[in-house]
Amino acid sequence: MSEPGAASGGGEGGTPGGIGSRLDRLWTPWRMSYVGTGRPEGCIFCVKPSEHRDEEHLILGRTERAYVLLNLYPYNSGHLMVVPYLHTGDLATLPPEIGAEVLALTQQSISALTAEYQPQGFNVGLNLGEVAGGSVSAHLHLHVVPRWGGDTNFMPVTADTKVLPETLDQTYRRLRPHFKGARDE
Repeated sequence: MSEPGAASGGGEGGTPGGIGSRLDRLWTPWRMSYVGTGRPEGCIFCVKPSEHRDEEHLILGRTERAYVLLNLYPYNSGHLMVVPYLHTGDLATLPPEIGAEVLALTQQSISALTAEYQPQGFNVGLNLGEVAGGSVSAHLHLHVVPRWGGDTNFMPVTADTKVLPETLDQTYRRLRPHFKGARDE
């Protein structure tokens, strides 16, 4: 989505380097609230649920041992995470009752996403350790990413930008009713 009438950057030929192609701008001002905020002190997966500001923190639902929240930097609309309250990065020592609750919330998440978005598939997984891609490797969190045929395009490769058709607030409003049976705070 380009700004109407936003032509090109400077330079000869319409681009800053004078290469001769038009430079379009993708305006996403709502992202500034996510990009411009610093990380909270402490573990984000411990801090967010303890503040009991579920809508603000995009927490969709809670159970006794785990909760579901939207990813602030989603790969696709509906990208969410299932997180145990227990602060651990070690899946091998996660108590079985917590693991069972995380899996049950994952199933509920897939049902909710299927009802709202009708994806053609899902990526579900954990990044265990920083080297495996875990940005918060000290606290387990399971990603649930809905997928559709053709949901990837050139934007992430050429512009380091992911195009999403709705805001996080819109996604939250669509998915929240599917978690009303979970413990609310």
